[in-house]
Amino acid sequence: MSSPDPDQRVVITGGAGFLGSHLCDRMLERGCSVVAMDNLITGDTANISHLLGNPKFRFVHHDVTEYIYVDGPVDYILHFASPASPIDYLRLPIQTLKVGSLGTHKALGLAKAKGSRFLLASTSEVYGDPQIHPQPEWYWGNVNPVGLRGVYDEAKRFAEAMTMAYHRHHGVDTRIVRIFNTYGPRMRVNDGRAIPAFISQSLRGDDVTVFGNGSQTRSICYVDDMINGIERLLFSDSVNPVNIGNQEEISVVDLAKEIIELTGSKSKLVFGELPEDDPKVRQPDTTIAREQLEWVPGVARQEGLRRTVEYFRTKVEEGRG
Repeated sequence: MSSPDPDQRVVITGGAGFLGSHLCDRMLERGCSVVAMDNLITGDTANISHLLGNPKFRFVHHDVTEYIYVDGPVDYILHFASPASPIDYLRLPIQTLKVGSLGTHKALGLAKAKGSRFLLASTSEVYGDPQIHPQPEWYWGNVNPVGLRGVYDEAKRFAEAMTMAYHRHHGVDTRIVRIFNTYGPRMRVNDGRAIPAFISQSLRGDDVTVFGNGSQTRSICYVDDMINGIERLLFSDSVNPVNIGNQEEISVVDLAKEIIELTGSKSKLVFGELPEDDPKVRQPDTTIAREQLEWVPGVARQEGLRRTVEYFRTKVEEGRG
């Protein structure tokens, strides 16, 4: 695995988001200069406020579906701009499709013009409601293109195809990470995904809502482990998509119970209708990450959830969304 030169420059789209902001931290720690780009429809400048005085960091408020201009050399582009929570991409379906298509096109155009290495943030949702378990990278998926979730799933599938087209046709040096469920500090309280919902409801003493009967499974990866995996992929020679995620599988109802116990809450479980096309199982096959990147997650679920609860406790007490 190669390493960046301290004088190198990184552009991170979606840089004020959950994962994007953590990547800003990591690249600055590596000595790189960072340009974070975000239109803030789901990102939050609070996630990067601690970086604003750093001379190696610059924030640009910009919609990457429009032409992207960055002066000077750019060595790496990490394309993380996109709504990523169901409540966001159901509320912003057109914007989700546009950032996956037009935004990816513009970001790849910048990579081509600058001779940059380009890393696409893809997702486990490219596998849809999978018929193969766990999901290996060679699996093409089971996606409903006209369902409610299709705006996100197909945007990411298109983004992968566009990335590989630029790699094959224009010779752009590309990487694709398929990100599985990730959690940790800087997720929004009202994010809508299971862990933020379960933690915030538990901390408030509200009923904890589980959709369906809770037997559907997820494999959750702590953010520090995810950032380590993305970093290893960026500086590797792996051009084809690589799954990054924790292989430890847990049912949604057991996850809810674990969080209630961890928060010391008296919250009760309630059950709601399962959303359309909600995946029944989700677990990565991480053989390629383990063998090619020498990456395995290191933060145990109990510890990761404890750190996340402490972050959310502060946010809930502040009354922030």
